[in-house]
Amino acid sequence: MSHYTRDTSYLDKHRIIYRRNPIKDKPSQIFEWGWYYENGTYECYTLFNSKAKINTFKSLKWHLYVLWYLNSQLDQEGFSYIVKHICNIKMGFVTFNVSNQLMENMIYEVSLMDLERSPPNKLRKVIFKDFTSLTMRQKLSIVGKLVGRSKISDNEIYDAMLIINENNESITINKLAELLQCSTRTIYRNMSNELKKEKKLLNQQL
Repeated sequence: MSHYTRDTSYLDKHRIIYRRNPIKDKPSQIFEWGWYYENGTYECYTLFNSKAKINTFKSLKWHLYVLWYLNSQLDQEGFSYIVKHICNIKMGFVTFNVSNQLMENMIYEVSLMDLERSPPNKLRKVIFKDFTSLTMRQKLSIVGKLVGRSKISDNEIYDAMLIINENNESITINKLAELLQCSTRTIYRNMSNELKKEKKLLNQQL
């Protein structure tokens, strides 16, 4: 696993977008702290928001796809510079060494994708504004009130996992159940294999 700290200064300097709130989907409710989407939205992209790093080729390709999608002004040369930065293990984005050949393959494969089409993404219902003063428990309380205990799903569990991770705490089933005010059985029943892998990855990055 890479021990380097993620360096986004290059992306920020060149005004590369790597986080974007929904632009077409309209929130059901707007609050001082953020937005609630009753039916959920797939348009919220928050790359590099957690401490988890890219640790698979599939994840790397998805991240690169999203970056080019969010930055449609990039030509292939400009995108290539971004890819080289992301794939440099010393920049702290990936946990493995990426060969020049693999980088070239990634650039070529992403260039063949339909950049007018939204990349696949996780469904989000509750989106908090950056730099909100809310505590982890306050955020989870908001999620619970808006979603309702009887409607809990892996999407709400995912939101809770991100909130716990952002608070630099290890994610456990008991902690999720306690904070979402439901039983551990409910968490197990609604937690997909993908979320179980995500939980493990997030905890490994603490």
